Order: sequence, then structure tokens, then C-alpha cells
Amino acid sequence: MKKDFILSNKINMTDYAKALELIEKSRYILIVTHVNPDPDSIGSALALSNFLYENRIKHKVFNVSSDLPQNLDFIPRFEKITDQLPKFYDLVISCDCGTYGRLGFDVPKDIPIINFDHHKSNNGFGKINIVDSLKSSTAEIVYDFFKHNGLYITKASATALYVGIYDDSLAFSLGRCDELTFDKVNHLVKFGASPSEIANKLLRRDSLAKYRIIPKVLESLELYKEGEVASIYAKTKWFKETGAHNRDCEDALDMIMSMHIVKVAFFVREVNGVSRISLRSKGKIDVSKVAAKFGGGGHLNAAGCSLDTTDIEKARKKVLKEVLETTKK
Repeated sequence: MKKDFILSNKINMTDYAKALELIEKSRYILIVTHVNPDPDSIGSALALSNFLYENRIKHKVFNVSSDLPQNLDFIPRFEKITDQLPKFYDLVISCDCGTYGRLGFDVPKDIPIINFDHHKSNNGFGKINIVDSLKSSTAEIVYDFFKHNGLYITKASATALYVGIYDDSLAFSLGRCDELTFDKVNHLVKFGASPSEIANKLLRRDSLAKYRIIPKVLESLELYKEGEVASIYAKTKWFKETGAHNRDCEDALDMIMSMHIVKVAFFVREVNGVSRISLRSKGKIDVSKVAAKFGGGGHLNAAGCSLDTTDIEKARKKVLKEVLETTKK
């Protein structure tokens, strides 16, 4: 394999090295992105996929659904992501899955899992767990995997990793970004990632339907505790009326969080027969605790969960109760 970083022979065997050893011994690898994949999950997976492809290691990138965010189609090998499980694989690499359930399927017990993740909710479900909740993104952890193993990062992998870090850090605006994050991003640019091209691909390809549904979502805004807590929702019929996709209204939550008075906000919508909840907060309010009450998880300031109901008003009231309890503390 091509090498870029030179490491001292004195370095002890680490989880990064163990992960690489397991990869090199495997005959066919399944890289898994989480249910309802985001740019961090897909970017991390495709960075690994490009590395494996360049080194002629047999693998597939799998997502349980064929419904992928098409604004990521510029990342090399995006078109290779499949919703069909191969008949044989002897290693699973999980990318950005905060819990085992986020894989979307059951891995046979005799098949090892390498678990790359940065979610606070991750309970170490892999044989090798490379998990750090203080990192900006899973893509940043995958970068460390490349660096600590002395692996060459091509333009294709650099682009994929930059996308993951950029998006999951909300364009480097979250507190999880530190000087090391920017050192990594700087290296990715040197390796061929184009910040302007990536930003344009991610930010300037919106659908008309998005601008038809977001006003409806914003009109659903309700404020509590003198504006500190906010909720919004999206009705199923609105998607039918506007032709919008679920992802078209995701920016609405960030818009609500941009309001100075709002400290916590959550968004409720029906997705595949359940009520999907996205939560955001500012400062030290831990919304991952709210998500955990409903079997979900995430980070201090960004989390999510699902409620087994299609009644979004019922779901909204349940989540609101927990949010109000959390903000009392």
C-alpha cells in the first residue's frame, strides 16, 4: 500500500493499527452507512471505499435504503453505494453509527465489526471500537486512521473526508472543532480537496420544492419558556403538496436555532411510519439525554430519536415534556 505519513517503529499497537490489520486479512469487506445517512456517514464510508478500491481490496458500501442524499453525488464512488447485501462478507466497517440499531440490519455474530464513530451514545458494539465523542465528526476519526497507519490520502478520499468534517461541524461552527480539526482540514486541502467546490456542491443545489415546504414548517413554530424552547413540525400532506423530500426541510431547524432567544429546538416529522425527532441546543443543554429517553442518541447539542407513532402532535407533546424537564435543571 502507498504510504504518506512516516511513523516511528516505537509506537505501540493501537486500535488504528489493529483495524488496518483486520482489513488486510479480510476477503470481502462491507462498509455500512447509518439509516437515513448524512454527509459524515457517507463521506467517512467513501473515504474508506476509495482507499480500498485503490488498493484492490474487495468491498461494498451498503445502506439499508436506496434513498440517498443526491447532493453528495459528486463524492467519488457515491454511485457504488448499494442497498443489496452481498452473499458473502467477513468484515463490517460501521461509519458514524451511534448505536448498533443504526446499521439497519443484524450482522452475523461471527463477523467482526470495526466501529468508527463520534457519538456520545455509542456503547462500543464493535470488535474494534474507534470512538471519540469529542471529535467534530466521524470523518475526522477516519482521517486519524489514515494518519496513524501512514496511509496515503488521495484526492478522492480527501474530498470525502472534507465533506464529512465540513457538514457535521456545521461549517466548522461547533465547539467540537479545535486546532487539530483545522490542521486536518488543511492537510485534506493539500491532498486535493477543494473547499470552494465542495461548499458550492453542498450549498447551492437546492430544489424548488425546498422553498415551498420550508415556509409551511416555519409557520408551525411554537415557543415556550419565553422563547427559550421551540418546536416545529412537518405534516405528511405538505410533502405531497410541494413534492418535497424529507431532507428538503432540514435547514428549518437550523433557522430556528439562529434566533437569539432560542436555546433548545426540536423538529417532528413522519418518516417511514414513525415520528422522527431532531433536537438542537446551545451551550450546556444536553439534548442527547432527551433523545436517550426515546431510544435515540447523539451529542450534547445535536441529537435524534424516533417515536413509534405517525401522530406527530402526540410525538411533539411527549418530546416537549422531556425538553421542558431537561431545561429546568
